[in-house]
Amino acid sequence: MNDELTTFTAEPRLIIEPGRAARVASIAEPVLTGMGYRLVRVRISGSAGCTVQIMAERPDGTLSIEDCEAVSRALSPVFDVTDPIEGAYRLEISSPGIDRPLVRHSDFDRYAGHAAHIEMAVLIDGRKRFRGQLLGTDGDNVRVRMTDAADGADVLLPITDMSEARLLLTDALISESLRRSKHGDRDARGNGRHGHAPDLDQ
Repeated sequence: MNDELTTFTAEPRLIIEPGRAARVASIAEPVLTGMGYRLVRVRISGSAGCTVQIMAERPDGTLSIEDCEAVSRALSPVFDVTDPIEGAYRLEISSPGIDRPLVRHSDFDRYAGHAAHIEMAVLIDGRKRFRGQLLGTDGDNVRVRMTDAADGADVLLPITDMSEARLLLTDALISESLRRSKHGDRDARGNGRHGHAPDLDQ
């Protein structure tokens, strides 16, 4: 694994899931890291016959169908041994999607200029929910220009106090995703490889 890929996979998630999902994440993350991917989020839904969704990404923020199949093949036997979920479940591997979760420091810088919805685990200025334009990071905080404030005021939100953060689907975000997809296709053709799947949930 080269230095750039090592740096990519080594960056820790600052917004993590609780409970059973945290246990699944602790088992899945080393496997993904060893394959050159990084974990974005684990979500467990349903009770009887539940679904375990594992969201992962490549350095360019995507995950192709072939990647999803490779990750599923690698994780299935590990989960069979460690048995992190009681009872039957369906394993689902997906890309982050366009309106993706933001879980690492670099996510907030990479998508600066785009709109996001953020939920805090603690009250900030008397509220827990914030919606606005990301202005990048300031130390361990994210600067957000509030869209629902009359004066368009900026607020600093500590990343480690966030319970959830995700991009909002906007025309600007869709346009950027399409540009990245076209750029990736050109790179793939130039390298004689197949292009990756669109940056959407698989």
